Amino acid sequence: MPELVTRVTVEELPAATGDPITVLRFSGDITSASQPAVMGTYEGLPDTVKRILLDFSKVEYLNSSGIALVIQMMIAASKKGQKIHSFGLSPHFKKVFTMVGITKYTTLHEDEATACAAFE
Repeated sequence: MPELVTRVTVEELPAATGDPITVLRFSGDITSASQPAVMGTYEGLPDTVKRILLDFSKVEYLNSSGIALVIQMMIAASKKGQKIHSFGLSPHFKKVFTMVGITKYTTLHEDEATACAAFE
């Protein structure tokens, strides 16, 4: 089965209060081959971004190398003082994210509305 290309789109949502929310919407597979898409997109964000929402709802496959990339991105965001919330993970990956300690860097939410509200 061929690997699906990782796509990351960036969207900015207005917030009721405070800074806007920058949404990174992932689709396809997230693996070691995803470094340019994941880190390249994150590193291309303006320095003014303070709130980041990660949307995993269209991710088909996520392996350990992909999880390592996500952790790398979250550590970089933490060092910049950016706040991250995430949604769209399957129950299996919610469990995996919790087990590997990603919840140290992000809060996992059921849906986009709940995640956005958590920034307020």
